[in-house]
Amino acid sequence: MSESTREAILALEDGRFFRGRSFGAPGECCGELVFNTSMCGYQEILTDPSYAGQIVTMTYPHIGNYGVNAHDVESRRIQAVALVVRDGCEVPSNWQSEMKLPEYLCQNGIVGLEGVDTRAITRHIREAGAMKAAISTLGRSPEEVVEMARGWPGLVGRDMVQYVTRSEPEHWPTPENPRFRVVVYDFGVKNSILQFLARGGCQITIVPAYTPAEEVLAQKPDGVLLSNGPGDPAGLTRIIPEVRKLIGQTPLFGICLGVQVLALALSGKTFKLKFGHRGGNHPVQDLTTGRIEITSQNHGFCVDIDSLPKDEVEVTHVNLIDGTLEGFRHRRWPIFAVQFHPEGGPGPYDAVHLFDRFAAVMAKGTAA
Repeated sequence: MSESTREAILALEDGRFFRGRSFGAPGECCGELVFNTSMCGYQEILTDPSYAGQIVTMTYPHIGNYGVNAHDVESRRIQAVALVVRDGCEVPSNWQSEMKLPEYLCQNGIVGLEGVDTRAITRHIREAGAMKAAISTLGRSPEEVVEMARGWPGLVGRDMVQYVTRSEPEHWPTPENPRFRVVVYDFGVKNSILQFLARGGCQITIVPAYTPAEEVLAQKPDGVLLSNGPGDPAGLTRIIPEVRKLIGQTPLFGICLGVQVLALALSGKTFKLKFGHRGGNHPVQDLTTGRIEITSQNHGFCVDIDSLPKDEVEVTHVNLIDGTLEGFRHRRWPIFAVQFHPEGGPGPYDAVHLFDRFAAVMAKGTAA
């Protein structure tokens, strides 16, 4: 039996299962089953470290039609556990295509599943919530795969950053005549974030997630960026105390997981969303301007908007779908953060101006 016709089973911890065909590497895997509503960008999604520990279902039915290339990666490898699609394209058509998506999955040892009703999967997750799941292409029974899913430890309370952060500091290519020195805490930082910082004239040093605050401040940065990353922010008990030491010492900009870590460092709280925000069409209102921006998002946890100390923190952005927090700034210190991805370009680049705001904050060193 060829890999393209090999039967595969996706099973959820609640006992529901789906039969399909393998279109990636053979094998088995476990992860949190989530869905993404983007119509394109599957390569960026797969290589985004924020997806570590997750099985990604694409709601758009036809995936792989423009192939894969070396330019559109967000990290050194595929970070998602597996990819689930309705129809995986075997014949891509694009002038930049260097490889077929199934070949890319096989090359990286990543399980792929096609031929399933992704609408039914999405509806089920929306009603029951994101949950533990497993995939097997090795001929197991549905009951066996369900038990695999139930035996996986899940994401709640776990430090997933340890699986995606760099082990040593790294210097990103420096632009000519850099204006600022920026230290980036690598919680799973996307390449696009680093590229936008560099375009803004930043000399960038990327440090491992567990780097002591004293070592960062010793570099005398003009600002520190707290990056995106995977998993439950409450599990980052080695990181939050170090971020707390940075408050009031240097300008801080948090993105995605970075906003959650900052909130916890400021004595706020976080919680798990029922099925998360993942896609390129989330409307967010900037309360400071009244402007509505269409944003790219990828998170399963969120800051409790009522937990932030009102005398210290001002909410600046809210999600217009469910009213959850999308951004805040400190009233006294040069600190601001957003839950969405300003570097993400789902079509519009509505939020890319936030990198300019970070530059302005670093230039002034005053409140954001």
